[in-house]
Amino acid sequence: MGAFVALLDAMEEVTHKICPFIAGGVLLGSIYWIAITYGAVTVMQVVGHREGLEMMESADPLVLLVLLPTIPVTLISAKMYNWEDSVLLFLRKYCAKIPALAYILPFGNVEGDRGAIVTGQATPQHPTATSHLSPTRIFCSALLLPTISTIIGKLFFRSIQNNLHRTILGGLTYITIKGALKIYHKQMLYIRHSSRKILDYTESNLKLYRGAATATAATSTTSDAVASTREESEQVV
Repeated sequence: MGAFVALLDAMEEVTHKICPFIAGGVLLGSIYWIAITYGAVTVMQVVGHREGLEMMESADPLVLLVLLPTIPVTLISAKMYNWEDSVLLFLRKYCAKIPALAYILPFGNVEGDRGAIVTGQATPQHPTATSHLSPTRIFCSALLLPTISTIIGKLFFRSIQNNLHRTILGGLTYITIKGALKIYHKQMLYIRHSSRKILDYTESNLKLYRGAATATAATSTTSDAVASTREESEQVV
């Protein structure tokens, strides 16, 4: 009985040590096959259902097992690069002196460390001033890009018969429009943040702040009183 119990203890210990590796292998295998499935669906979606099936059937299975998982990895890796920031910095540096562009994209005028902080660059005083990237947003945006590109291509480029060319044009259109809107939004935030001022904690500044707050509260109270008076008069009538 002692030897049998010792054998059971040894098996229990081995099982306890092996289970994490098995679970990790199952998890990695699941992620790998999900990536393969996503890659195959993306190929059929971008190239066309029939053309994609024929392409994958004629290809070497080993090549498919290697190339298909790289499709989601490539999309996520490309999404992690913020090309809008590079374009915006280029416009601020080289195109701010062009008067015609000021009507499309207003340029702020912030110099020194303050301008670096506003634009998100690292400085010796603020080494961690970088833009925040949401992992879930990057993941969802990257994986939805082929679907959105296909939809936009079918909506705006119906005259193009080739599915791949139509999807590429749809993707470029979506990326360009989204990037332009993102650049405009960041530039407006840049101008708004650059116009902020930090005041000293003095009595005059406190009186100025309290006076502005009191004026705002009085304005809101007056508007509420006028609205209530109108409602009462309507009820009397």
